[in-house]
Amino acid sequence: MSKVVTRIAPSPTGDMHIGTARTALFNWLYARGRNGKFLLRIEDTDKSRSNKAATDAILTGMAWLGLDFDGDPISQSERAPRHIEIAYKLLEIGQAYKCFLSEYEINDLRSLAIKNKSPTAFRSPWREAPSSTFPNKPFVIRIKAPQSGATIINDEVQGNISIRNNQLDDMILLRSDGTPVYMLAVAVDDHDMGVTHIIRGDDHLNNAARQNLIYSALNWNIPVYAHIPLIHGEDGKKLSKRNSATSVIEYKKMGYPASAMRNYLARLGWSHGDDEFFTDEQAKKWFDLQHIGKSPSRFDFKKLSNISKLHIANADNAALLHELIEYLNVVDQPSLSQTHLNGLLRSLDFTKSSVKSFPELLEKNSFILKDRPIYIDPDLREKIEEFPLKTLKILTPQLQNVKWDRSKLEELLNSVCEQVELKFRTVAPILRAALAGSSKTPSVFDMMTVLGREETIERLIEFEVKNNNEI
Repeated sequence: MSKVVTRIAPSPTGDMHIGTARTALFNWLYARGRNGKFLLRIEDTDKSRSNKAATDAILTGMAWLGLDFDGDPISQSERAPRHIEIAYKLLEIGQAYKCFLSEYEINDLRSLAIKNKSPTAFRSPWREAPSSTFPNKPFVIRIKAPQSGATIINDEVQGNISIRNNQLDDMILLRSDGTPVYMLAVAVDDHDMGVTHIIRGDDHLNNAARQNLIYSALNWNIPVYAHIPLIHGEDGKKLSKRNSATSVIEYKKMGYPASAMRNYLARLGWSHGDDEFFTDEQAKKWFDLQHIGKSPSRFDFKKLSNISKLHIANADNAALLHELIEYLNVVDQPSLSQTHLNGLLRSLDFTKSSVKSFPELLEKNSFILKDRPIYIDPDLREKIEEFPLKTLKILTPQLQNVKWDRSKLEELLNSVCEQVELKFRTVAPILRAALAGSSKTPSVFDMMTVLGREETIERLIEFEVKNNNEI
């Protein structure tokens, strides 16, 4: 069996679409799980819509998702001479012909076919004309589609699709200005790149029959097809900017880790039993074409958030911190100081398990990212107005000598609560106010452990001094 080669072939027209990202992921998983190759081709033949910025956006989206490809990106426009060569080869072997019809004449023939209710596709009267009758004027090159029988598309997702050949036009291969058409370029590029499996959206299903005409005419091996249903929004309609975020980078800016996006997109139309959360290595091992569904899948933000929570909780701390830094860059937030980064790294063990995105993770760690003086949230100030500051007067000196670990700090705080005859739940708000200025924090003991002895004591003293006459 030949080595598996897959490809993704986006048009550079803007940020990478989430549907393109899923198609790329499926191709990547299929190739990587079989020690094959995954290639990238930029379909940039439409120069009016293609530019370097759009190509860079595709590369940026691929890089963020971690979808590495083999070799350099291939530019379809740079391969135009090869596409033209193949069109003339088909002409030479009698599988294509020159057509001299004008647009006006073509429209007349189509109108006549409609009027006569002709069931057959377009056939030019120049199809079998001898060269001696050729006029000296511009021409297109058309393929000679079979006039009888059927073209069968053996699709791993959709099943066998049969298309009657008399429904297939003698499609144009080269325009009258000598430029190749998309259908020819795609077929030639896939063949020359050695693509064995074409995994793409089912909006390309009809293209397969036309591209097979070229494969068959040249006796090329036809690749394995897998046309996957498109992604719909939560409202059941085709995914669009009206019902969901459509750009990969938008999800990066929302603060979802790349691993969560890979996991979620893999499950969006494909399944491995009841498994919802899995690693890249598991996905590469499990992914197949037989378990891709035939129906459109719905993008569900709730499921994405749940998957994201699991990936953040299970992430390596150093890797998580690195991705968090990238998130801050992409949303144009100021860089964190080394002190803040060190504090974050210490706190991730107990803050990463309950959040679903990087914004939530930053909020959970806001206590370590704040510098003195600590501003107190208004809602929390209301809860501490009647708090006796004597608790801090007793606690602060004892923090100087206690062993600085969670269990010893917990023992000390409970002891102080007994002395002032208060429950810890009553004392906790004042400590949260002093240490973080917020009620949305990790446990008091965890915050103290991360902040360290010196910073904890400084924050408590500052709070006591500032509020001595206010509370």
